[in-house]
Amino acid sequence: MTTFTQSAGTALQLIVSLDPALLAIVGRSLAVSATACVLACGLGLALGAWLGVARFKGRGLVLTLLNTFLAVPSVVVGLVVYLLLSRSGPLGFLGWLFSFKAMVLAQALLVLPVVTALTRQAVEDAEVLHGEQLRSLGARPWLRSGLLAWDERYALLMVLIASFGRAISEVGAVMIVGGNIDGFTRVMTTAIALETSKGDLPLALGLGLILLAVVLALNVLIASVRRWRERAEGQTGAVNATALGVSL
Repeated sequence: MTTFTQSAGTALQLIVSLDPALLAIVGRSLAVSATACVLACGLGLALGAWLGVARFKGRGLVLTLLNTFLAVPSVVVGLVVYLLLSRSGPLGFLGWLFSFKAMVLAQALLVLPVVTALTRQAVEDAEVLHGEQLRSLGARPWLRSGLLAWDERYALLMVLIASFGRAISEVGAVMIVGGNIDGFTRVMTTAIALETSKGDLPLALGLGLILLAVVLALNVLIASVRRWRERAEGQTGAVNATALGVSL
């Protein structure tokens, strides 16, 4: 207990004093995850919205594969990216292995199935409710997917926040493709694993506290978006009820 108390006290001192090494790791971790989410969410939102309204032969197989990718361990994704970026791999000419770009690619591949699957489900549920009306107006699948995605923008915003939480808490893939190089590819999760194995518990605990704070902030943000959505829907319902009363 004394060791834990001492480590916690030292960890808090590192955080309060804005230790440069700690801040560098935190900043790199946030940058990697944010960049990966921007790339994955841009593609995942478009693909998921289209899958929510499109009907084609083999769609069931595509959805099965998509749901399977949700359960792929991060270390497997890291291994695949490592093989792709290694010197003998098809993308070896890029020279991305053990770099910032390699970690972004690995996290983007992890986040992409999550964003696509959740977006597809949200848009498909909206399609059941409003799709027939849009089809009667002549809206094609791409237009319907965009309109329905906008209608579900609050739900999709929560998807984006959750995807960032998934990315920043990942350790296996970035450890494999980034190499955990001090000053270059060391992020919060890999640094926590390394410093714990070295016995540097204060730094590991300090990074762990910051990571917990980030995850807590994301959950608070999701709850705020949910309340915002409920309030917006309540106001819309009140306006519609008022308009109906006036018309009557």
